[in-house]
Amino acid sequence: MASVSLLQGIKLAVKGILNYVANRPMVVSYEVTLSCNCNCHHCDLGGVIKDEKQIGPEEYRALTKSLKPAAAQISGGEPLLRKDIASVVKAIKEGGARYIILVTNGVLLTEDRYLELREAGVNQFSVSLDFPDERHDEFRQHPGLYKRLEQTLPRLARLGYRDIILNTAITKANVREILALVRRAIEWGVDISYSAYTPLRTGNNGYCLSTKEDLDILRRAIDELLILKRHDAHLTNPERTLRETLRFFEQGYMPNCKAGRRFLVVMPDGSLVPCSLHRNRYASRKEMMEKFSPTNQCGGCYVAIRSYSEMSLLNHVKNLPVYICHMVFHLERFSKPLAVSFRSTTGIHG
Repeated sequence: MASVSLLQGIKLAVKGILNYVANRPMVVSYEVTLSCNCNCHHCDLGGVIKDEKQIGPEEYRALTKSLKPAAAQISGGEPLLRKDIASVVKAIKEGGARYIILVTNGVLLTEDRYLELREAGVNQFSVSLDFPDERHDEFRQHPGLYKRLEQTLPRLARLGYRDIILNTAITKANVREILALVRRAIEWGVDISYSAYTPLRTGNNGYCLSTKEDLDILRRAIDELLILKRHDAHLTNPERTLRETLRFFEQGYMPNCKAGRRFLVVMPDGSLVPCSLHRNRYASRKEMMEKFSPTNQCGGCYVAIRSYSEMSLLNHVKNLPVYICHMVFHLERFSKPLAVSFRSTTGIHG
């Protein structure tokens, strides 16, 4: 989690609590383009969309002022494909978002781009990584991508801003690599966060964890991640979201989705949808709350935006000291040795 000033941390916490109480969204995800320079196996996007209708920075500023999220996620597609992405970031920040996360595959991430986006208002860079080696290239169908990340991210981390987080969607293909991925994060000097794969995008159940063996491997990996979390600050998931991720895979669903209430998505043309997996468009959040949220029975995902925004107020308050330590006092974690070992007896690569 990125470092911010104490005042910024307090303002973000207050805004989050006020939004929770007032039933305003905790997070708005701005999908600024559906074009992408990867073609990932677990995603329904890929390739360039010609003549895509896109709103500009002024519209993003107005939408942010209207929706009043505590935090904003800027994603796609691949957001760095937009030439005006820095202006979009600045507009969303000026619209009132206290904390901005930019989600990227890292293909176009350079030091100059990184510094420009930080200056515009990005607080956290979430960079996708599915495997701790070149298998990532095949999964994302982009040759050379892993090598690029291996060269770029440690260099950016050495600048000292502590705002880069690897994001891994747990699938049947990479469940044995969970601990190897956290080791890679430690080697590169960045943090890591895990979320759950859902077949809602592609209809492909082949990446779901469905066998007893898969679930046993995940269970042991999460147990070891929790041990690691108590000794080291590289893992950003709260303990509850890790345990709930396991529960999602065990039961195959997660009830009580609050899409439209706690979070929602703005499409490239400015239309509003409850989430990126249900793209029924609404003219306003009020209409979404009236027509979608009361009858929403979906439990088919436990993606990152849902896992964080749907935590109870009590859990958000309980995690505040951890958030403050990560964001404000930025614990000394890069110079100390890893406090726990990766066991080889779990059947998990490490």
